[in-house]
This record gives sequence, structure tokens and C-alpha cells, in this order.
Amino acid sequence: MQRLGLSQNLQQKLSPQQIQFIKLLQVPTAELESRIEEELEINPALEEGGEEEVPEIPETTDSAESSETAEEEPAKEEPPAEQEVDLKDYLGEDEYSGYKTQNEGGDDEDDREMPIPMGTSLHETLMTQLGFLGLNEHQNAIGKQLIGSIEGDGYIRRDLDSIVNDMAFSQGIDTSLQEVEEILKKIQSFDPAGIAARNLQECLLLQLERMDDGKDVDVIVGKRILSECYDEFIKKHYAKILKKLDLDDEDYIKDAIDLIIKLNPKPGGEITSGMVKNHYVIPDFILTNINGKLELSLNSRNAPELRISRSYTDMFKAYHTSDKKDKKLKEAVTFVKQKLDAAKWFIDAIKQRQHTLMRTMRAIIDFQYDYFLEGDETKLKPMILKDIAQMINMDISTVSRVASSKSVQTDFGIFPLKYFFSEGITTDSGEEVSSREVKQIIKDLIESEDKSKPLSDDKLEDLLNQKGYNIARRTVAKYREQLNIPVARLRKEM
Repeated sequence: MQRLGLSQNLQQKLSPQQIQFIKLLQVPTAELESRIEEELEINPALEEGGEEEVPEIPETTDSAESSETAEEEPAKEEPPAEQEVDLKDYLGEDEYSGYKTQNEGGDDEDDREMPIPMGTSLHETLMTQLGFLGLNEHQNAIGKQLIGSIEGDGYIRRDLDSIVNDMAFSQGIDTSLQEVEEILKKIQSFDPAGIAARNLQECLLLQLERMDDGKDVDVIVGKRILSECYDEFIKKHYAKILKKLDLDDEDYIKDAIDLIIKLNPKPGGEITSGMVKNHYVIPDFILTNINGKLELSLNSRNAPELRISRSYTDMFKAYHTSDKKDKKLKEAVTFVKQKLDAAKWFIDAIKQRQHTLMRTMRAIIDFQYDYFLEGDETKLKPMILKDIAQMINMDISTVSRVASSKSVQTDFGIFPLKYFFSEGITTDSGEEVSSREVKQIIKDLIESEDKSKPLSDDKLEDLLNQKGYNIARRTVAKYREQLNIPVARLRKEM
């Protein structure tokens, strides 16, 4: 039996401008130009240029700041051809026709060019050296296969038996494991030293063999340590090494280990891959301390010169003086209207992006003002996303989008914004301090420890408690790992 019922529910739908804003807000400065180029390609009503002077941008309302992330952009509804278009909305549109988005500081044109380093790839360097060996065609094919199997850090991790099979099935070349190993030994003599090793032990041994002239005691002992006591070496069981090698003077071990730890564990990293460009961090904000006063500006790349196409507004003028009963002309005008709307939405989203970025960054500076004056990590206060969201009356999700993908250049380095957010720890006096302050103290304690008797996590916990920080051993271990500091046993030195 069919029933007819009435239900009421509340849904939140995002406007196209809100969606533009959400997407643009997440884009870091380095990717903003390509995003703008994308929009310029698909929308002929949007143009680059800023010949005309434009007054200051008015404050924009944060229409998208309380919205949730949209999974996909809703389709724009095309108005019917019979719909009348209000020409007043498009004629004499001074705000958009020659509009240059606001640059709140930083007008250096040089910032618009991103330097890209030139380099020789690891593969090209090794292939050049292979050509000097004078191998026959069969051997050269094996050498190319081996070089092609070398990963970016310089290692061959593919099993040699698999390489033999690959050559047989893919190239029809019959070879043997022994022949492949012989060619591999030749490649392992190439520069950089340690290249084409199958593991770290072999990589370090290859480098020591280059240094071995039969007279250097440190090299000789180092080779014995890596060959005979590798497990003890990586676990820093120095007493066992001394006993196993039957050496009386521990200085032999100490000097040899000092030599080993200076070797390069990733020889492929010495040459920049031709397929991967060096990564340059482009800050979204520039913060300078001028005589004790902090001045904030946006990177000039955040201020693109955009405007509405004059030719598209001219189309409306033509429509205004034409026969408005022409159905085809009405359809053309409807299409133009959609493109103009999209262009204005995009410019508004760029303006709002700038506005939101600056409000968020200013709030972070106000919260961490003492830190930004000097760069002293111990002056960082506990700060979470909610703190900044409340200060600027925005949604936490908006602050999160800014903090997760943006960075700031200061007088003491470039930092991602998420660096300034940290949890708090309560001291004996009831004061709440940043976890970064505690991490810095842990780092200082470890740097000043007796390396022959490094501090355990339990001992670090005791020392922090003595300083008034209420912290558990598991939290000490977590912070130590976040600092990329190994456990006490692996920090031990002779």
C-alpha cells in the first residue's frame, strides 16, 4: 500500500564560490601559479593583466570558513535560454575589469621565477663509465641491465638470479649468475665509491677497499670489523668486537669505527637524479623583525594579476543594442554570463584566500609573539588549532587547511606553520609549557651526556622530573623518537 508522507531535514550545500575558496586555501604558494593557469585555460573570460590601478580590496566575508570539505564540486545549473540577463551586473564592472589582487607586502618580481637546478643523472654518469670498459655487446647488455636496476640511493636490491631470468625472457640474452656477478664487480668500481652494493655492509666495504693501500691500520681494522663483526658493530657491542678480533688496544677499534661512520651510506645521493628536481621550499609568508617590531607580508606569488576579459563585457554591450528576441543570441549571452560568473567567483576566491591566510598567520604570531622575536624554542607556548580558530572566529577545519600546507620565512629560518602547534605539559608549579620546550631539553641532555654511558629513557624521565616537568617514560621515548634520536644502546661510543 502506497503512503504519502512529508519529512523535513536540514542540509548544507556549498556555493561554487565556497568550493573555489576551500580548494584554493589548501593550495601552497608553489602550486598556486599552476592552479591559476588551469583556470585561465578553461575560462576565456578570465585574463592575466593589471594595467589599471585598483583601489584597496575591501574586507571579504568568510563565507566558506565554517563549511565542511566538499567531496566534489556540484554541477552548475545552466539557466534556460529564455531567462533575462541583467546587464547592470556586467556593464561598467570596474572592480573586475582591471583588477589586481591584493598583495599585502612583498612585490619582488624575482620571486615569480622558481630556480631549477641542472644536473647529470646517476644513470647517465654510470652509463658513461660503462662505455670506458671496452666490453663486448653481450657484456654491455648485462651492464646496462645492472645499471638500470640501481635505485636512487645507489643500491641494487633486485636478486641477481631474477636479473638473469629477466634478460633471458625480455631480451633473449642467455647469461649466468657468475657472468652477471663479474660485470657487477666492474660496476662496483665506478664512481661514486660504494655504488651498486647489495646491502649496507657491502657498500661500506667497497668504500674501504678503495682506501686500502695495505698500510693504513684504521682501514685494515675497519674491514675486519665489517667482515667479521658486522652484527656486533650495528648493535654497538664494542667489547665483543674487541674480544672477537683479539685486539689488546681499544684505540684500534675506536679509530676504525670513527673512519667507518664517516663513510657514505647512500652513494647514489651524491648525484642528483635527472628525473627529480631539487625541491625548493617557497614560503607563503615573510616575517621580518625590524627594530623589535614584527612585520608580516604575503609572498608576492600569492598576489596574481587577474581581471575580467574586456571582450566578454563588450559582448553584453552588443546584446544591449541588438534584437533581444533572437533566441541564438540569448543562448550565446547565457554562455558568456556563466563564464563571467566563474571568473568573478575565482577572483573572489583568490581575494578571500589572501584575507584568510593573513588573518590566520597574524593570530599565530600574536599567540607565539615571544618566540618570533628571538626564535628561542623554549618560548613556544602550547597551541592547538582550536586556539587560533577562536582568536579569528573561524572554523577549526579552515585553520587546519592553512596550517597543514603553508610555511613562513623568519629571520631564523623557514618553518611549516604546523611546527608552531604543539600539545602542553604541566610543570610542578602548575604552568603549562609546550612539548617543543621539553623536546629541546631532552635534546640538550642527550647532546651533553657521557657517550660511554648514554642516558636511558628512565634516566631522562628522572632528570626532567627533577626540573619540574611531569612527564612519563613512554612520553620521553615518544619525544626522543620524534627527534630521530636512537635508544641509549645505539648512542654508545667508546
